[in-house]
Amino acid sequence: MKTFKLEATLLILLVFLIAHCLEIEAQVCKPSGNIRGTKPPPGKCNRENDSDCCVQGKLYPIYECSPTVSGQTKAVLTLNSFQEGGDGGGPSECDKKYHPDDKPVVALSTGWYNRGSRCHNYITITANGRSVKAMVVDECDSTMGCDGDHDYQPPCPNNIVDASKAVWEALGVPHDNWGELDITWSDA
Repeated sequence: MKTFKLEATLLILLVFLIAHCLEIEAQVCKPSGNIRGTKPPPGKCNRENDSDCCVQGKLYPIYECSPTVSGQTKAVLTLNSFQEGGDGGGPSECDKKYHPDDKPVVALSTGWYNRGSRCHNYITITANGRSVKAMVVDECDSTMGCDGDHDYQPPCPNNIVDASKAVWEALGVPHDNWGELDITWSDA
């Protein structure tokens, strides 16, 4: 009987240890590689909203994952134009359409975009003492960049909520502070 109790205790301990290790692993999101920057052809990098252009030879980390989503996931809000000709590049991934700057829409880093599973779903963004709901329409690609498809911009970091001007307005952020802002977000 003592052997059975010892084996059961060891089994429970082993299951707990494996579950704990998997939980820790799920919280870690390390780069999955790098992309070497290439110089954009003349006039091909859209600098709207102070967007970065790739630098020749610079290594940019790429990510296939993003931090774990919780009720208040920490992220960095960036500014993007989803309109035709805007710094977002081509049409949005979710519907292959452009979206006006006065609509609250966002692109999420690759891991959070999760192969489009959040397309047309709303998220709640909180910052500056306010909250706003915005629809997910695009991926902020964390796995590729520095090419024409990505407007010659570097890969997205893995913790980005790339938002239209309407989101920034709704959060009450003064225009001269638009660009990057620490936020939290959750699925609405």
